[in-house]
Amino acid sequence: MVHPALQAMVDEARAHPSAPPWTLDMATRRSQYDAQSHDLWPEVDERVSTRDLVVSLPGRELAARLYAPPGDDGSALVVYFHGGSFVMGDLDSHDAVVRRLASDTAMRYLAVDYRLAPEHPFPAAVDDALDTLRWAGVQRESLGAPDAALVAMGDSAGATLATVGAALTRHDEHAVAAQVLLYPTMGPSMLTDSGHVYNTGFLLDLASLRFDYTQYLGAGADPTDPRVSPLLFDDLTGAPPALVVVAECDPLRDEAVAYAGLLEHFAVPVELLEARGMLHGFLRLGGTVPASLDILDDVARHLRGTLVAHATVPRPGA
Repeated sequence: MVHPALQAMVDEARAHPSAPPWTLDMATRRSQYDAQSHDLWPEVDERVSTRDLVVSLPGRELAARLYAPPGDDGSALVVYFHGGSFVMGDLDSHDAVVRRLASDTAMRYLAVDYRLAPEHPFPAAVDDALDTLRWAGVQRESLGAPDAALVAMGDSAGATLATVGAALTRHDEHAVAAQVLLYPTMGPSMLTDSGHVYNTGFLLDLASLRFDYTQYLGAGADPTDPRVSPLLFDDLTGAPPALVVVAECDPLRDEAVAYAGLLEHFAVPVELLEARGMLHGFLRLGGTVPASLDILDDVARHLRGTLVAHATVPRPGA
């Protein structure tokens, strides 16, 4: 059942549905997405200091933003990948969310402006996620967190990038110590009960997501590649402990739950949190929907109190 605080939003979206993404040019969609971000969270936590910087990677440079909250104790550096269906979003679209998380956890965050499709189709965003995590592991001292545990975190499409990044860097010298996956998408072809029940009319329509996957994959990409569909990883032994957050009324809920189960199959410690009555993308509503903000704060408490504790325990096969 949709949370009462969100029902009016659902009713409005159903009464005045957005234009299908295939009818709009990408510049318009991105502009609308960024404007919506500001409308949803007009006031941000100014106590968190920020510094824009450049992540220099082989053959390219990515914009990034470092967040330093009051009370930062240097225990963790969280590399954050924003949502937006692999085609939208930037440092500003999720600035308020990252500020709140940084303030709640007293941890430093590095938000990454990874390359977007269709200009940069798969595997560009995955490569950016992997290389940025490795870069951050080496650069922790310059980022003000020399002894920090490295955490991969993201929401929606960004959570998928964090998922793949955590899996594929797990044997690195500077391996990710924990992963936080906020309502991730697990591939373009998932068929689940939640996908059937909530496939349209609950803010995220699966037809729109499937279209964005065609933009993301471009020509010739294999949707069964685990970097696209992480549920198809055949071995996750030694992956970092995970916090997986799902929304009850989200078409992607069940595939994220399935990924939590896959991690557990390979003896990876997992905490699964279900946000009752919430919709996909609910964390971006924190500036206008107090119930969403309460859950965001709860996510921060779990990251601070549980995942960092897990991260100090040696992992099998790591």
